[in-house]
Amino acid sequence: MKNFYLITNEVKDPQGIVTDRIVAYIEKHGGKAVCIQNEKNAFPVHGSFQADCALVLGGDGTLLRAARTLMDGELPLLGINLGTLGYLAEVESAAIEEALEKLLADEFVREERMMLSGRILAAGRKEEQYALNDVVISRCGSLQIVNVRIYVNGRFLNDYCADGVIVATPTGSTGYNLSAGGPIVEPSANLLLLTPICPHTLNTRSIVFSPEDEISVEIPVGKDGREQVVEANFDGSHKVTMRTGDRLVIRRADKTTGILRLNTESFLTVLHKKMSDV
Repeated sequence: MKNFYLITNEVKDPQGIVTDRIVAYIEKHGGKAVCIQNEKNAFPVHGSFQADCALVLGGDGTLLRAARTLMDGELPLLGINLGTLGYLAEVESAAIEEALEKLLADEFVREERMMLSGRILAAGRKEEQYALNDVVISRCGSLQIVNVRIYVNGRFLNDYCADGVIVATPTGSTGYNLSAGGPIVEPSANLLLLTPICPHTLNTRSIVFSPEDEISVEIPVGKDGREQVVEANFDGSHKVTMRTGDRLVIRRADKTTGILRLNTESFLTVLHKKMSDV
């Protein structure tokens, strides 16, 4: 592996010091690095340059945006953590040179992470979005309770009265799902998690579904017959407004995200270290 894209979160590396450090190391050891400062402008035209990997500098949010942007290119990602608590960005700033040495020597494992596809069916429009971590349906605007109706494979499951609901992948289990009280899942697993956000009931828990299941979220009329306006948020970076009568169909996507692993420690060991740092 010799050719790299660098996707930098300029807020986390405002002077480009870490970015320049990485470029200098790669070029010194016979590789080439092309910087993409804005994740929205991925895959710029650079002649015949073909990257082997995208190095994502920032935090988990930066890596999630990169995954959505690059998912059609089948380019694997490696996250370099310049933020605080990061589960996806496994390389810390102090270990950058060691990580680059392994990449240049092809000492890594590529994991294919499950993604979600969300089709929004609304009056006069259809839209499909993708997520590596989660799809969150939550209130929009004022502090109000959201009523959502859940179907699984076309069969009614439950009505939730809550701040919203989360449909997460195993990769996303350590994100918002974890904060909402959902279970932590080994990221290479294949399954769907449904977790309500602050449900207004005493007996509502997360539910684990098969990766082949289809979860449909319908927006019914709200309290006193009023129209509801909610947001469907894909990986925390793309929002779609939904209203009473709209439906969001979530299933496992045909696409996956390639994540490079350099660390030989088990997921449980890494999890223990991350949680100990909180």
